Amino acid sequence: MRISYGWRGDISSRELNALHAEAFETRLFDEAEWNWTAMCEQHSLGWVAARNEDDKLVGFVNVPWDGLVHAWIQDTMVADAVRHQGIGARLIAVAVEGARSAGCEWLHVDFDDDLRPFYFGTCGFTPTNAGLIAL
Repeated sequence: MRISYGWRGDISSRELNALHAEAFETRLFDEAEWNWTAMCEQHSLGWVAARNEDDKLVGFVNVPWDGLVHAWIQDTMVADAVRHQGIGARLIAVAVEGARSAGCEWLHVDFDDDLRPFYFGTCGFTPTNAGLIAL
């Protein structure tokens, strides 16, 4: 299967809401509730869209930033049907290159414990101390 990866690639809220519902096992939001396109264009350094040969969105990662040297990995998503084929790792690699090319010096990520092997082993992140307040 051929997958193409686009930094700041074409996205639509409709297809991202569908992928998000599948990837995070949550309800399907409509565009009026969650407008991915506007959110990404207003708040993100970039994003990576992965599409199959039929131009279907099968993966996505958002890269918000502080406007200077820090960027974050957010909402890494891969469609169920194509998981465990390296798509997530390639999404992160393209995001790393996009952030580096923009002059960022740090790329942060937080994740649930079950994703430690992916982010630390596969993607090359290093463990750091961090904090979180549940609001």
